[in-house]
Amino acid sequence: MSAENNALTLLSDLVAKAQGAGADAADAVLVNNTSLSVAMRLGRSEKVERSESGDIGLRVLIGKRQAFVSSSDRGSLALDELVERAVAMARSVPEDPYCGLAEPEQLIQTLPSLDIFDPTEPTAEHLVDLARRAEEAARSVPGVTNSEGADAGWGRSLIAMAASNGFANSYWVSHSSLSASVLAGDAAQGMERDYDYSATVYAADLMAPEQVGLSAGQRAVRRLGARKAKTARVPVVLDPRVSGGIVGHLAGAINGAAIARGTSFLKDRLGQPVLAKGLSVIDDPHRARGLRSKPCDGEGLPNRRRAIVEDGVLTTWILDLRSARQLGLASTGHASRGTGGPPGPATSNLWLQPGPLSVPELIADIDQGFYITEMFGHGVNGLTGDYSRGAAGFWIENGEIAYPVNEVTVAGNLKDMFLNMTPASDLTFRYGTDAPTLRIEGMTLAGA
Repeated sequence: MSAENNALTLLSDLVAKAQGAGADAADAVLVNNTSLSVAMRLGRSEKVERSESGDIGLRVLIGKRQAFVSSSDRGSLALDELVERAVAMARSVPEDPYCGLAEPEQLIQTLPSLDIFDPTEPTAEHLVDLARRAEEAARSVPGVTNSEGADAGWGRSLIAMAASNGFANSYWVSHSSLSASVLAGDAAQGMERDYDYSATVYAADLMAPEQVGLSAGQRAVRRLGARKAKTARVPVVLDPRVSGGIVGHLAGAINGAAIARGTSFLKDRLGQPVLAKGLSVIDDPHRARGLRSKPCDGEGLPNRRRAIVEDGVLTTWILDLRSARQLGLASTGHASRGTGGPPGPATSNLWLQPGPLSVPELIADIDQGFYITEMFGHGVNGLTGDYSRGAAGFWIENGEIAYPVNEVTVAGNLKDMFLNMTPASDLTFRYGTDAPTLRIEGMTLAGA
């Protein structure tokens, strides 16, 4: 508790200094990070690192002008200079009619308990053992010929914010991770690389290291002998490793900042169908042990679980205070904030609800299709929805996975893709933005 109290006292004093220097309003954010990471390769330790860092971000407002400054130096003289610089900047920048803090009556009063902090700090020896076991399991897979190594990590962060509107609160978060990456094949037959990893809030929830390693090795071997696919228009099936990206594109298209600028292909679709009937997308910042859970938004407003899309219909934009003011709406509690800039709208734990079909059932009627396990590039046009990305995976024949495929480009338009999606039943929460295996009809493949 002393660390939290000290952080809030420091921030409250900083805000008071800013007001004393001429700011009409101010808020400040503090983030303290502690992390421990190790790496193993070919059975030998390559890295053991522990780091501690801290940053403070200050925002000051003078009328409708605002400025942001940040520092890792918490000495009294450095903070005085921080305030002086921020106030001077705020007096010289153009006005922003939509900036401003929350009203006191909008602020959350009590932070909910979300179970997002694991108080147990692992030893370096424990992390080394996890990484060693993961790499050993990966290298034990027949066909694996080399290793890029295995990594294990842990970290915790204290996040605190105080503002001149009366908000002052803090909370802790933690994370643990484990990964392995190996190569299969040789120069004669060709070589392929693949990986697997696990990331959780609590270390006890990580996948077993042997499971991570075996999966990485099997994935690499499975990709050997890849062929090029012929250009065609076929159903595409997205592995959960990449299907969450489609949900991420949806989130970007309904972000309040893009809507306010008029730069989204979904800018006129609020209250209308954007996904196939029956599909729903959930955003839940209060998911217990969620990778992106947080008890309030970055402006001190309450946040809650929302069906962003319900039964195919878009129900809301993703709004912070600024974008909400631009659109004449109320914030949805989606402000995200770091120490280096202003708040902006962002989702938390976001997922597409699963469907009733298993993965074999989802692909059973596909005569010719493409199962994608990896995508490359960023060929997505947020203004039109045009979509074109490199991909690798496996060819589907007669409802079965047939052989590995690479050097393919898949193309379509997100508006059409959203309306022609069918999710499987295999949703798991691994990435923060998640989706089950996802089938999309009628995409164009550019291959051989």
